[in-house]
Amino acid sequence: MRIIAVMNQKGGVGKTTTSVNLAAGLALQGRRVCLIDLDPQAHASLHLGVDVSGGVHSIYQVFAGGKSFNEVVQLATENLWLAPADLDLAATEVELVDAPGREFVLKNALAQANVDGAYDYIVMDCPPSLGVLTVNALTAATEVFIPLQPHFFALQGLSKLFETTALVNRRLNRGLKVTGIVMCLYETGTRLAGDVTDDILHFLSHSDPQAPWASAQVFSNRIRRNIKLAEAPSHGQSIYEYAPVSAGAQDYQGLVKEVLQAEQQHMVHDRVAA
Repeated sequence: MRIIAVMNQKGGVGKTTTSVNLAAGLALQGRRVCLIDLDPQAHASLHLGVDVSGGVHSIYQVFAGGKSFNEVVQLATENLWLAPADLDLAATEVELVDAPGREFVLKNALAQANVDGAYDYIVMDCPPSLGVLTVNALTAATEVFIPLQPHFFALQGLSKLFETTALVNRRLNRGLKVTGIVMCLYETGTRLAGDVTDDILHFLSHSDPQAPWASAQVFSNRIRRNIKLAEAPSHGQSIYEYAPVSAGAQDYQGLVKEVLQAEQQHMVHDRVAA
């Protein structure tokens, strides 16, 4: 099972759009997928048409100790389950500030729920900050995907994200790796987008081989700026349901194929190692 944290400390870069459409795309390919919404804004939940204001159990109750993980998960569509968020999740940052083992709450909850036998993928939509919720996601994850808008300041933000994952790798989760960078809101006709992508590829190729991001790939499928991707959340649908022939659907289908190709490579590697 792969547990993927989709993370960026900056908002508006396609993080939630990538989380939802990656999870939904994998589910369409027959994988059992659980999407965990860790953002108090609950945008991933709303994107799938789930409104938690009506008393629906949420992931906050797991952090508060009131519910088990399995009690808050619901079936969103075929092969796709959702652990929704709500605004109460914002209180977690304060409520866990002095709690012992606060970085391991989500990891322990997933272990108790025996998720390894229930899902092929867990995708976590992290909040746009590097607080306790994001640290919980990184502690529970096996890998990190970073959605990135190809602008100059994104490069500075990327270095901060790498520092954070390296810190978590050293202190909390030795298996954590940054495995993918997703170029979002990509404008194919601009030189800047290509230059930023080239700079990232150059940085990765000259990184310390022992760094947690050394094996990261910049996915070849760029997520182009597409109005259908912006419209889909207001209809409570993934891009595949809302506009299945749009450029946005094509781009995310390509990303899903790349993720599945990596899955096959992992399986071959495991068989060789055995």
